[in-house]
This record gives sequence, C-alpha cells and structure tokens, in this order.
Amino acid sequence: MLYLTRKIGESIVINDAIKITVVEIRGKSIKLGFTFPPDVTVLREELYERIQAENRAAAESGVDLPGGLEPKVPPRPGD
Repeated sequence: MLYLTRKIGESIVINDAIKITVVEIRGKSIKLGFTFPPDVTVLREELYERIQAENRAAAESGVDLPGGLEPKVPPRPGD
C-alpha cells in the first residue's frame, strides 16, 4: 500500500486519468474529490464487496438468466 501526505487543495493523479483532491479535513475525517473519465466506475469498498458477493451467489445458484445472459463477475484484486 502506498501512503501519501497531502494538504487541503493538493491532489494525486492516477494513470493520467483519475485525479483525487483533498477537499476538507475535520478531525479524523477527510473529504476527497474525484475527477475521472465517464467509463470508470467508483464504488465504496463495502458496496463493491456486497455486489461481488451477490454476483458469486447468483453464479453459484445455477439459475438461468433471461436471454442466455451470464452473470458478470469482475476479477477480485489479486486474482
């Protein structure tokens, strides 16, 4: 894991496409602003994990999806 120190108004850039800016700091909370391309999906980790668990459960249930669609299960980090 990479640790960075940033002050209010300072940013980091990821892959020339995603910019994260420190907007506010209050006690132990920080507010971040994100600028990213429209084709990028950003989710809170707990929501991402819940979606992944639901996708795995659906894939394991053996239920046929309408139109022959297969559930989309993105690779987990580290796979």
